[in-house]
Amino acid sequence: MTRLLLLSNGHGEDLSGALLGRALIQQPGIQVSALPLVGHGEPYRQAGIAVLGRTRSFSTGGLGYTSLRGRLTELAQGQVVYLFGQLLRLWRRRKQTDLVVIVGDVVPLLAWWLTGCRGVVYLVAYSSHYEGRLRLPWPCGWILRRRRLLQVWSRDALTATDLSQQLGRPVLFLGNPFFDLVADGSGTGAPAGPGDAEAIDSATPTDEARNASAAPQSLVLLPGSRLPEAEQNLELMLHLLILLPQELRQPSRLCLRAALVQHLDSERLAALAQRLGWQLQGSADQPQGLWMQREELRLELGWDRFASLLRQSDLVLAMAGTATEQAVGLGKPVLQLAGQGPQFTEGFAEAQRRLLGPGVVCAPGEAGMLDTLRASAALAARLLEELADAERGAQWRRQLHQLGLERIGEAAGTQRMAAAIMTLLPQESCAAHG
Repeated sequence: MTRLLLLSNGHGEDLSGALLGRALIQQPGIQVSALPLVGHGEPYRQAGIAVLGRTRSFSTGGLGYTSLRGRLTELAQGQVVYLFGQLLRLWRRRKQTDLVVIVGDVVPLLAWWLTGCRGVVYLVAYSSHYEGRLRLPWPCGWILRRRRLLQVWSRDALTATDLSQQLGRPVLFLGNPFFDLVADGSGTGAPAGPGDAEAIDSATPTDEARNASAAPQSLVLLPGSRLPEAEQNLELMLHLLILLPQELRQPSRLCLRAALVQHLDSERLAALAQRLGWQLQGSADQPQGLWMQREELRLELGWDRFASLLRQSDLVLAMAGTATEQAVGLGKPVLQLAGQGPQFTEGFAEAQRRLLGPGVVCAPGEAGMLDTLRASAALAARLLEELADAERGAQWRRQLHQLGLERIGEAAGTQRMAAAIMTLLPQESCAAHG
């Protein structure tokens, strides 16, 4: 039996790791376990992958971009102590591991190096699109040159070319597993909420078919996956919807939908609606489901429907990480709305625009201010107007599709990575347990 360990450090990283792990456990003679360095690693559990030890969740959900308040909260919650405990668990596991699959950045990469195991790494956290030339944090570059790191995979083609030159070794771009959840609707992943896919109905209308009909345009809200930030983000989005031009407030003109995580439940939404002058209506047991209403504004609420909602959207209003990247991969234009964090701050949003390119836009102004919300509502109206134009809209969609290929890549990245890993394993071991 060949024993693989998935090592990741964040919600999006866990998601990609779970997809990859699920593809690997389908191979004969392969045993897969996971060690999420932050969070509970729910994507692994839902994919049927054993998670080592007891886990904890922290409000920031990762170890990357976060606000100062978020970093102080992490310290107060004991995240640093918890991380050292996870590293100790990894060290004790090293002799029962044949290959470590690293998903993330310098933190899990350094943790792997200390074990002395063989490994491969998917550098999902780094991209040359941020600054044109990737400046790896110390000692990341040195570790990436180690011979027992058998392969290095990047998150886009530009980074692969850049790092191949910097490191003096081949760096491959095989795609991004997280995109497979929305690209083909196969449901090969597991987690619930934005970033997770349901099986996509084959009757989902294409952009062209929707434009050819009299159907309203669709604006999909992505408030994020972690509470309480996702609830705060949704509150900002509701303020923005009130500021939309009158013609866009009509359901016959614009269909408003929100893709929500299970933790943002009806009880929380009812309290939020009452506080802001909206009403929560409908029932989860009825075909129409739940929605929020304020005068003519109607916001449909969806749980476990992220993939289909995203594919049917014309414009995405986002305060999310991985979900926004999935939208770009599908060629969807994204309007950002920066918040107070701890994750989706102005700094995070600006970095995301550099990463994902001109298909992601943001109105100027300080996060959460009324003038910023007005500017964002006006920008949403302009984007929808351009998309509705037969010639300009079609041209823009073609450009967005090409942008998605460049920044996110084609589907089936999960299978390509799994196949690459299988070529690195002792074939006689796998065959013996077939």
